Amino acid sequence: MQVSVRFFTTLREVTGKREEILKFQGDKSVTVDMVLKRLAERYGKSFVEYVYNAETGEVKSFLQFLVNGRSTPTSEMLQMKLSDGDVLAIIPPVGGG
Repeated sequence: MQVSVRFFTTLREVTGKREEILKFQGDKSVTVDMVLKRLAERYGKSFVEYVYNAETGEVKSFLQFLVNGRSTPTSEMLQMKLSDGDVLAIIPPVGGG
Protein backbone atom coordinates (compact mmCIF):
# COMPACT_ATOMS: atom_id res chain seq x y z
CA MET A 1 0.00 0.00 0.00
CA GLN A 2 1.20 3.50 -0.71
CA VAL A 3 0.11 6.95 0.40
CA SER A 4 1.24 10.27 -1.06
CA VAL A 5 1.92 13.07 1.42
CA ARG A 6 1.97 16.70 0.29
CA PHE A 7 3.94 19.29 2.24
CA PHE A 8 3.43 23.05 2.35
CA THR A 9 5.44 26.03 3.66
CA THR A 10 7.50 25.09 6.74
CA LEU A 11 7.11 21.35 6.27
CA ARG A 12 8.29 21.72 2.69
CA GLU A 13 11.44 23.33 4.08
CA VAL A 14 11.84 20.64 6.76
CA THR A 15 11.49 17.76 4.30
CA GLY A 16 13.02 19.43 1.26
CA LYS A 17 10.11 18.05 -0.77
CA ARG A 18 6.69 19.03 -2.07
CA GLU A 19 5.45 15.45 -1.97
CA GLU A 20 6.58 12.06 -0.78
CA ILE A 21 5.22 8.58 -1.37
CA LEU A 22 5.25 6.29 1.66
CA LYS A 23 4.93 2.54 1.25
CA PHE A 24 3.48 0.30 3.94
CA GLN A 25 3.76 -3.49 4.02
CA GLY A 26 1.20 -6.02 5.15
CA ASP A 27 -2.55 -6.14 5.55
CA LYS A 28 -2.67 -3.85 8.56
CA SER A 29 -4.78 -0.70 8.24
CA VAL A 30 -2.79 2.50 7.82
CA THR A 31 -3.99 5.63 9.62
CA VAL A 32 -3.03 9.29 9.37
CA ASP A 33 -1.37 8.91 12.77
CA MET A 34 0.83 6.10 11.40
CA VAL A 35 1.84 8.29 8.46
CA LEU A 36 2.82 11.14 10.80
CA LYS A 37 4.86 8.79 12.96
CA ARG A 38 6.70 7.44 9.91
CA LEU A 39 7.45 11.00 8.79
CA ALA A 40 8.66 11.89 12.31
CA GLU A 41 11.10 8.97 12.18
CA ARG A 42 12.32 9.99 8.75
CA TYR A 43 12.66 13.76 9.31
CA GLY A 44 13.47 13.90 13.01
CA LYS A 45 13.43 16.76 15.44
CA SER A 46 12.40 19.58 13.07
CA PHE A 47 9.37 17.66 11.89
CA VAL A 48 8.39 16.57 15.41
CA GLU A 49 8.70 20.10 16.78
CA TYR A 50 6.51 21.52 14.01
CA VAL A 51 3.78 18.85 14.14
CA TYR A 52 3.62 17.77 17.79
CA ASN A 53 3.03 19.70 21.02
CA ALA A 54 6.15 19.17 23.16
CA GLU A 55 4.19 19.06 26.42
CA THR A 56 1.30 16.80 25.43
CA GLY A 57 2.71 14.84 22.49
CA GLU A 58 -0.50 15.56 20.58
CA VAL A 59 -0.64 16.92 17.04
CA LYS A 60 -0.80 20.71 17.12
CA SER A 61 -4.31 22.02 16.68
CA PHE A 62 -3.38 24.62 14.06
CA LEU A 63 -2.58 21.95 11.47
CA GLN A 64 -5.28 20.83 9.08
CA PHE A 65 -5.23 17.52 7.24
CA LEU A 66 -6.93 16.77 3.96
CA VAL A 67 -7.33 13.28 2.55
CA ASN A 68 -8.02 13.37 -1.16
CA GLY A 69 -9.01 17.03 -0.77
CA ARG A 70 -11.53 16.44 2.02
CA SER A 71 -11.20 17.88 5.50
CA THR A 72 -12.06 16.07 8.72
CA PRO A 73 -11.73 17.39 12.30
CA THR A 74 -8.20 16.72 13.59
CA SER A 75 -9.51 14.62 16.49
CA GLU A 76 -11.08 12.17 14.01
CA MET A 77 -8.48 12.55 11.29
CA LEU A 78 -5.63 10.88 13.16
CA GLN A 79 -7.45 7.55 13.35
CA MET A 80 -8.84 7.77 9.81
CA LYS A 81 -7.97 4.68 7.80
CA LEU A 82 -6.30 5.36 4.49
CA SER A 83 -6.63 3.43 1.26
CA ASP A 84 -4.02 2.59 -1.33
CA GLY A 85 -3.30 5.67 -3.43
CA ASP A 86 -4.77 8.21 -1.00
CA VAL A 87 -3.24 11.69 -0.89
CA LEU A 88 -2.70 13.27 2.53
CA ALA A 89 -2.04 17.01 2.56
CA ILE A 90 -0.70 18.62 5.74
CA ILE A 91 -1.91 22.23 5.70
CA PRO A 92 -0.36 24.86 7.99
CA PRO A 93 -2.29 27.81 9.39
CA VAL A 94 -3.18 30.50 6.89
CA GLY A 95 -1.86 33.94 7.65
CA GLY A 96 -2.56 37.11 5.88
CA GLY A 97 -2.60 40.78 6.02
